[in-house]
Amino acid sequence: MSLESSDRRTMLRLCTAALATLSTAGCLNRQSSSIQTITMPDSHRFEPKTATIETGETVTWTNESDIEHTVTAYEDEIPDEAAYFASGGFESERAARNRITEGLIAPGEKYEYTFDHPGTYGYFCIPHESSGMVGTIQVK
Repeated sequence: MSLESSDRRTMLRLCTAALATLSTAGCLNRQSSSIQTITMPDSHRFEPKTATIETGETVTWTNESDIEHTVTAYEDEIPDEAAYFASGGFESERAARNRITEGLIAPGEKYEYTFDHPGTYGYFCIPHESSGMVGTIQVK
């Protein structure tokens, strides 16, 4: 066995180990940035109605219906230290209600929000609130 052959095998082992480490790190990173999907079907509801996630995770609401919807937080149903959220980027429930057309999510479109504080978050769809289109996010 020549020195060159031994060097190649050593290099191959090192490269294989490095790739395995990088692959594992990539998998671990994906696990820590989980995304929960909530759908808005034709039935004027959020599915699931209640979602439980970890702090720092992102929720994606997907409009699967043929009509427009909103995702609008109830201002008095989010943790005190949490930022307000609503499709349309509003900073208050009042602004979201007053400018509803700016927050509408068209059929096939999505809205995402990352929850940075633990607690319970209540939200609703402005046009279909009276039909019971409300939901809850539990952040651990």
